Amino acid sequence: MLFDDLLNAQDFVQAADNLAREYRSKHKLPSLDQLGLVVESVEDTASKLEALGIGPFLILEGPAKLWSERGQKRNFRGKMGLAYHRSVELELLEPGEGSDFYRQSLDPGGGITIQHLGFAVKDIEAWANRLVASDVSVWIRGKLKTGPLTVDFLYLDTIPETGFVIEFLCWRLLGIPFRLPAVVEHGIGRLEKWTGKRSIAA
Repeated sequence: MLFDDLLNAQDFVQAADNLAREYRSKHKLPSLDQLGLVVESVEDTASKLEALGIGPFLILEGPAKLWSERGQKRNFRGKMGLAYHRSVELELLEPGEGSDFYRQSLDPGGGITIQHLGFAVKDIEAWANRLVASDVSVWIRGKLKTGPLTVDFLYLDTIPETGFVIEFLCWRLLGIPFRLPAVVEHGIGRLEKWTGKRSIAA
């Protein structure tokens, strides 16, 4: 599914909330927090969306602290952009290096693909185990780290059931769970644009 389909919807938030709604209800998943969007270039896409009034995007790049794919560790390096649009966090993701996980979701026509639905939780393992118990497999187990910030995340292969990957993620500051506020993401994104350095190395 392409992101433009949501942007053109009469009610963006409702359209986003309707994604995989039946499956999410069946498994009593929490409220949708994030849309994972795969693009060829994070910086180019961020500029296009910012021209529409979305963002500014906080853009980060670097190696993952942990990337375990189907149980095998890999060295993955990528770039992502974060911004909120009407209470939903948008995560722009490039294909990266070291895995085809994101690359296989690229739209041949250059569109913005909705690859995963993200849910911010305090215990990603506990939530994942609920779906694994219903024969869903863990695809990626990962961790990002920059300074005192860490992001633990886990992708589940729910594509056959929903058409999307399900992600559980947890931001931590000095080990304490928290949510990165929109004002922080947009503020740092604005600073990046002002300095002319669109990406921070993590």
